[in-house]
Formats: sequence, structure tokens, C-alpha cells
Amino acid sequence: MVQFHATTICAVRRSENDIAIGGDGQVTMGETAIMKNGARKVKKIYGGKVLTGFAGSVADAFTLTEKFESKLEEHSGNLKKAAVDLAQLWRSDRGMRSLEALMIVADRNEILVLSGNGEIIAPDYGFVAIGSGGNYAYSAANALYNHTDMSAEEIVRESLKIASSICVYTNDHIVVEKL
Repeated sequence: MVQFHATTICAVRRSENDIAIGGDGQVTMGETAIMKNGARKVKKIYGGKVLTGFAGSVADAFTLTEKFESKLEEHSGNLKKAAVDLAQLWRSDRGMRSLEALMIVADRNEILVLSGNGEIIAPDYGFVAIGSGGNYAYSAANALYNHTDMSAEEIVRESLKIASSICVYTNDHIVVEKL
């Protein structure tokens, strides 16, 4: 089976009015072929009040995003309750257990990372990154967050740009959404 490697997602929250999430556009098939340069892996949901970004299988991520948005509707936009519900469903539902993706979700109050094994991680700091180039973007975001006055959007863009210069599965076709 050919594996698709995708992607790098970075989220930064400077304040309740300065939140951004971004991702690169590369989808790589196997170890040698770039299938797409301009995939969109971040978006606003729930009436533009929640940001999401995903790394992993694109089809799985679309499924998870749809299910997460329905959980937000059920819980009147409560990010944590929707995340807990999705994680429980993801872990317990036989069909969903095989979905391979990580998600970052964010609203004006917090950032969470959701995984298929039922983990819900609230980062210690106001930034997080996932995916193939996640460690590179995280390191860059850490330095920029702590040693500059850059906005959340500027940190996300620069962190992804740095990751794209190091990680072969990350490109510089960057899309950023912000609240």
C-alpha cells in the first residue's frame, strides 16, 4: 500500500483576539512523488468561530472535521465538550478507529490537539504544531513566540516557512486562517 505523507500544521494563540492556524499545501505519495502542491488543510468552521487543521489522511481528516463540527453544534460551540465527544467516538466506533489523522482545533479561548487514540492535548504554551514537519514548525514557533512581538499569523507563516526549508514533506504553499 502506498502511503501519503501530509503535512505540517501550526497554530498560535497570542490572545483571544490573535489566533491563527496554518498549513502547507503538499501531499506526497510514498517517498518520492509530490501528488499536490496546493492542498488546503486548514479552515474555519462553526460559523467562523473555530479553526481546524489536520495532518494525515485527507479523506479521514475531512470525515473527522465534519464529525467535529456536528459535535460543536450538539454542544453549542463548547470546544472541550465537542473534543471529548469526538475522541470518545473516534476511539470506540469500529469504523472510525481506523481513521488516521491528527487535528488541531482552536477557538478564542484555547487550542487542542485531537488524536485517534482518544488523546486530547491542551498545549502548555500558546502554540502547537503537528504533522511531518511539526517538530520543525514547533521549534520555530517556540523561538518566535518567546523572543519576538510577532502576531499569531506572522509566527504561523514564518514557522511553516522554516519547516518547509527543512522537511521534504512540507512546502511553502502556506494557507493561514485566523480569528
